[in-house]
Amino acid sequence: MIDEQTTMTEKPVRVRVAPSPSGYLHVGVARTALFNWLFARHTGGTFLVRIEDTDKERSRQELIEPILDAFKWLGLDWDEEILYQSQRIDLHKKYAKTILDSGHGYRCFCTREELESARQKARAEKGSLIYNRRCLSLSEDEIKAHLDAGQPYSIRIRIPEGVTKYHDMVSGELQRSNEEIEDFIIARSDGTATYNLAVVVDDHEMGITHVIRGNDHITNTFKQIHIYHALGFPVPQFGHLPLILRPDKRKVSKRLGDKDINQYAREGILPEAMVNYLCLLGWSPKTDREIYTVDELVEIFNPDNFNTSNAVFDEEKLEAFNSEHIRMKSDHDLATIVAPMLVDAGLTTKYWLETRWAYLRAVIGVLKGRVRRVTDFVSMGGYFFSDDFQYDEKADKKHFTPEAADLLEELIARFEALPEFTLENTEEALSSLADVKGIKRAKLIHPVRLAVSGVPVGPGLFDILVLLGKQNVNNRLRKAVTYIRKKI
Repeated sequence: MIDEQTTMTEKPVRVRVAPSPSGYLHVGVARTALFNWLFARHTGGTFLVRIEDTDKERSRQELIEPILDAFKWLGLDWDEEILYQSQRIDLHKKYAKTILDSGHGYRCFCTREELESARQKARAEKGSLIYNRRCLSLSEDEIKAHLDAGQPYSIRIRIPEGVTKYHDMVSGELQRSNEEIEDFIIARSDGTATYNLAVVVDDHEMGITHVIRGNDHITNTFKQIHIYHALGFPVPQFGHLPLILRPDKRKVSKRLGDKDINQYAREGILPEAMVNYLCLLGWSPKTDREIYTVDELVEIFNPDNFNTSNAVFDEEKLEAFNSEHIRMKSDHDLATIVAPMLVDAGLTTKYWLETRWAYLRAVIGVLKGRVRRVTDFVSMGGYFFSDDFQYDEKADKKHFTPEAADLLEELIARFEALPEFTLENTEEALSSLADVKGIKRAKLIHPVRLAVSGVPVGPGLFDILVLLGKQNVNNRLRKAVTYIRKKI
């Protein structure tokens, strides 16, 4: 029996995330990276990144930088040089030979066709699909004959009788009968290591003390424990996180086209909000509070609080977290994020913004309570930077009436007469006109809002008016009057 209760947990924490560049970084891998990073930062440990790029058919080198960019955007800084698995092939081969020479492994000369034929026969007979150990019983003479004939071979690890068990950081005590674990291949016929051997070797060489990853790796863990045992390596503490599911309850996956983390950045999600939300998918602070800063999460992170139930990634919930984090930011900090977006949208120029930074901060201030994504500052606030906008069609039909044109003309005169264009003065001018005409203020507010912004909803009207200034407001009101007169 292999009982891995003695682990490396007494050593300083060293954890890693090991993405493969076979697709962009989705929220599942990002969450795994985040938990490892939080654990390292909470304990004063070390967080490492390893790129598992040995699968030549699936790995795409051009995806490495986007993956690293996603980590940087999330703020998951790593502590040592990035390790590339493809640069360690010779080291993997050396350890495969160690297992073979020690008697914990053996050569398998079975061809792919022979193995498939055996599996088909087992299926037909409803038997076990586990490898039948045909090559384990080869004599030395038979092995020599195969080698002399130049026949290729893979290396399999020999699984002993009994059970394998370990303590999982998330699920507690787990065990499996060794009868359920076949003598799996650790090195292919070309000498390259399979995933399980490469991972064990690299984790050992990197000094990894805790392996925190998705619970779809539990089967691999039972296999990897045997590799640790065969090589005489200390076994790290394993923790298998619940999966993140899509709303359709399927596992989040790049194969299903789930979003790249960088896409969320482009769509106006703040990294702090993504970190906060991901942290609560599979882990709990054991309080009713949901919104935390990154520093607070580092302070309270406790791996004892991992959940065992799978979590559903809800983008609407992420948006709600994002709106909270937007409100937590200063107007200045938001302005530095929004400024390049406004320039990219063609609404203004970098120079214009640099010379009117206080104005940009003020615009951010009036919009901040209404937005859910940072990009909303652009889509909802374009009229603060340009008067080249269309009037909302439905609001146009409802509010731009002949009567509205007459009212707007009278309001222009009242605005022109104001000594100061303040919140109080603009509101008093509009209210007094409504009183004189014997109408509700809404009869004026709606067409004025539409005239100056092009949309029927937004921040407080008088906040908009004061920010735009008297000249801009009256120019837009005159433009609206002309537009209404022409369509009558």
